Amino acid sequence: MRVCEIYKSILGEGSCAGYSGVIIRLTGCNLRCLWCDTKYAYSEGYEIEPREILARTLVLKAPYALLTGGEPLLQEETVELADSLHRAGMRVIIETNGSIDISPLPPSVVRVVDFKPPGSGMSHRNLWENVNHLRACDEVKFVIASYEDFLWACEKSREYNLEKRVSAILLSPAWGLLEPARLAEWIIKEDKLRAKLNLQLHKILWGERRGV
Repeated sequence: MRVCEIYKSILGEGSCAGYSGVIIRLTGCNLRCLWCDTKYAYSEGYEIEPREILARTLVLKAPYALLTGGEPLLQEETVELADSLHRAGMRVIIETNGSIDISPLPPSVVRVVDFKPPGSGMSHRNLWENVNHLRACDEVKFVIASYEDFLWACEKSREYNLEKRVSAILLSPAWGLLEPARLAEWIIKEDKLRAKLNLQLHKILWGERRGV
């Protein structure tokens, strides 16, 4: 497998934000979102066997393992790695960009599917069939860069009945493009959708620093 970085930190987003976990950032992405904040993961990294990733992760002693990228599902071994981490006693979360089939993932893995609004420049790549593979423990995330993105996310959430399918609909302000307070105002005024303001806790704490 090709890995960009492995480190222990605070999980920054989603329902598990604030818990300690091991972040396993895999190299490579099939999308090029306009506001991407992890462009270094497109190509940076090193080759490593899945069993070595497992060993390094367990040494760090954390309850959670987060598989992210890039796009982790580009690598076939990701499914096996996720299962191995779970069997080793960790709660496993995968963040995926919504363009690749999530159905091969083991049931033990919590899927956070990050569907792309128009402001990303990648909304045409969303694989909406993935909605059929979401469970009550999973989450859907939308990164919002504008009010148009917000309205689009609300529309898609209703169209696919996401409130009934997943544990949380996460709305994240695009870093550096949309003030969190502005997105919070829109969420407050939108009384027909159960959505959650999702801030990047790691960036609030440490800014753009990597490996923390």
